[in-house]
Amino acid sequence: MLTEHAKVMKALAAAGEITGRKKLQKMIYIAKKLDFPFYEKFDFHFYGPYSEELTCRVEELCALGFLHETKEKKSGYVQYRYTLTEAGEQFLRHYDWGMPGLDECMQVMNEQNARFLELVATVLYFEHLPKDEVKEKIALLKSKQRYTDEEIEEAYEYIEMLRSQCNKRG
Repeated sequence: MLTEHAKVMKALAAAGEITGRKKLQKMIYIAKKLDFPFYEKFDFHFYGPYSEELTCRVEELCALGFLHETKEKKSGYVQYRYTLTEAGEQFLRHYDWGMPGLDECMQVMNEQNARFLELVATVLYFEHLPKDEVKEKIALLKSKQRYTDEEIEEAYEYIEMLRSQCNKRG
């Protein structure tokens, strides 16, 4: 019944704690692009790929008491932290489907900041285009972020590393 919710919880459990709604969105999107079975629909928004479905799932999980959302006031904005609750951990014990590599993948992504994951997710969103066109899209759509060519190259390298490290399926 709550299979898709449980997948989000499993990803969050693997990460331990995710700081920021944007970061959570990008981590799930990247995992989906790495062929993990996340089925939320993503569209391109101001901060890159975004899923209204994922936002709703997270809100529902908080309402059910499976996720804990902490709001912290940072200089001029509110930042959210997400962790699994004890009830969430107990609920997850009822689900045993294999997603080999997900734990490692979520942990590796969680070490990155949201700005870099936004770039990685944007590159993946436009990966069907030639690299020079992807760079043009980033320059146009992400002008305020001021990503450098070096950062874009780093994003491509990071994607390749994730694909080789996280897709160790049995």
